[in-house]
Amino acid sequence: MSLSDDELFLQEMADVSPLKHEHQSQTAQIWLNQSSVTDAQLAKRAAAEQHELLQLLPTDPYLLKQLEPDDVVSYKMDGIQDQVFNQLRLGKYRANTVLDLHQYRLTQARESLVNYVLSAYEHGERNLLVIHGKGYKSKPFPALMKSAVCHWLRCIEPVTAYHSANTECGGVGAVFVMLKKSQQKRIENAHVNRKGGGFR
Repeated sequence: MSLSDDELFLQEMADVSPLKHEHQSQTAQIWLNQSSVTDAQLAKRAAAEQHELLQLLPTDPYLLKQLEPDDVVSYKMDGIQDQVFNQLRLGKYRANTVLDLHQYRLTQARESLVNYVLSAYEHGERNLLVIHGKGYKSKPFPALMKSAVCHWLRCIEPVTAYHSANTECGGVGAVFVMLKKSQQKRIENAHVNRKGGGFR
């Protein structure tokens, strides 16, 4: 007499016992409770994202859109309000993170930029200052680092806008960068707003 599929399955699975709660993967627990994410877990996630991003950002100069040393650069995603972008352009947002890349090689600069952006994003920072220099004498063409940085920033997902800095912060040799609000920051803000809500 032949067994049904259900009976065969039960026979094969007879000695299998379910996992206990404490043996569930850490990753599953992290995604179940976002508010429990630690700095170490954020760093691990950022490192994985960084590795993937590096593969997408070219360091071959001839794959970059060539800019001029004195060009004013600007970029904003759809949905960024003009007033917000104007504040960024004028340097009205405080940048806690400043990254100076203008003495780096392209490969070093690419890794540092991705690392700084993802780390700042995961920690809830919204604004950065990136110094790329003007590069009058760079080879194989002027403004090589500036061209690379502007190309890369458009490819890094948390970046929503950038604009050449004001004179006090480096002028056309630097860019103000705006990041979207991180998921962790959204959760924290929602928690704060919930505490403050309700009847008085």
